[in-house]
Amino acid sequence: MLIKIDDTVEVISGRDKGQRGKVLKVDRENGKVVVEGLNRVYKHVKKSQRNPQGGRLSKEAFINVSKVMLVCPKTGEPTRVGVRFLADGSKERYSKKSGEAISIVAPPRALHAKKD
Repeated sequence: MLIKIDDTVEVISGRDKGQRGKVLKVDRENGKVVVEGLNRVYKHVKKSQRNPQGGRLSKEAFINVSKVMLVCPKTGEPTRVGVRFLADGSKERYSKKSGEAISIVAPPRALHAKKD
């Protein structure tokens, strides 16, 4: 999965289609993400000392990662994400649409460095 916390994503299918938000949580095992302000559901809460009012709380729920696309920081459009190795052997995420680097994923390693 090439989406990380604090990335901006756009929903490409479902009831929140076309909306954008920041990723709050990532569940890599199940391939799901929580996006700020999207896929809101009601959680019914019983009265307690922690919540004396009780009632319904609105909160963000997980959404499948296949339903979101990363927004390219350069163009501002949704894009697919790729991974490539740089000359020093570090790994970076990049936008397949613009070719622009998004972030470094792994530190430099001699194994992946280009040899002259």
